[in-house]
Amino acid sequence: MKKVRIVLYGVGAVGSLIAKFLLEKEWAEIVGAVDLAKDKIGKDLGTVLGINETLGISISEKIERAVSTKDADIAIHATSSFLKETYPQITSLIEHNLNVISTCEELAYPYFTSPTIAKKIDALAKQHGVTVLGTGINPGFVMDTLVIMLSAACQKIEKIQTVRVIDAATRRLPFQKKIGAGLKIEEFQKRIEKKEITGHVGLVQSIAMIADALGWNIEDILAEPVLPVIAEKPVESRELKVETGRVAGLRQRAKGIVKDEEVIVLDFQAYIGAKEEYDLITINGVPNIEQKIQPCIHGDVGTVAMVTNMIPKIISAPPGLVTMKDLPVPSATLGDVKRHFNRNS
Repeated sequence: MKKVRIVLYGVGAVGSLIAKFLLEKEWAEIVGAVDLAKDKIGKDLGTVLGINETLGISISEKIERAVSTKDADIAIHATSSFLKETYPQITSLIEHNLNVISTCEELAYPYFTSPTIAKKIDALAKQHGVTVLGTGINPGFVMDTLVIMLSAACQKIEKIQTVRVIDAATRRLPFQKKIGAGLKIEEFQKRIEKKEITGHVGLVQSIAMIADALGWNIEDILAEPVLPVIAEKPVESRELKVETGRVAGLRQRAKGIVKDEEVIVLDFQAYIGAKEEYDLITINGVPNIEQKIQPCIHGDVGTVAMVTNMIPKIISAPPGLVTMKDLPVPSATLGDVKRHFNRNS
């Protein structure tokens, strides 16, 4: 079987996890890697991944060097959450005729927040005959795609509510710091003002995707301010201790408005010491649907799986910028890879 030839763009925390998972797949072959961190450029990918194995792939600073002698099929992009930052990177991949799957949260559904950029990416992708997708576990699945799938069993829908609660003690230290765990309340607020803490990126995009899938004429999407979750007693993770009265994490809500009513409400909570982790989707309609996943789907593990499992879907999809609602039902499967390359070999 012909292998899928993959270029990595970004081998940080999440990009490295994706790379290691791809190395386990018999159908996948990593042929190039790009990263902007100076301490990684020129090193062998195996060394950067910490796998004690030389892969013969030198990490490049520019995509041109990574693909100069390679015939790659797709790029896995994992650098930033924000579309303005990733736009030049994504366009450079498209211009090298690469399909793209990105973990950029704002790319999951950019039509509401960044319509001009979305149109440019779509046009460029069609020009080069490639497909571009932004996905992950959230946004990309649990607070949008899964909601859309559950709505298929409804004759009528009045309101959708989704709650995701994460015990940050079970996550890596960078994530705990990202949500402000351990800070004093004043420090937390200052970092919010400086945008050093951004809250959860993707709530607005998830609401826009759900509304569009349901055909709702959304009037507005409001992301509420990021709020600190204060520790009522000492809590800790393996790496961090949080004293009583300090910030254990954060909470943020967003809501979609139709005819002056809140019809979609997403509630994201991540903090050290959460009594339980869960993903809860409630659809008020005919019939009512309540789906609770417990514990919640692990963000890093789920994102790695989503990105990898969407590779065959993207390779087989029509050119342009697509979103999860535009593609076949996601699944963990090797069959699509085999069918694609048996057909095109």
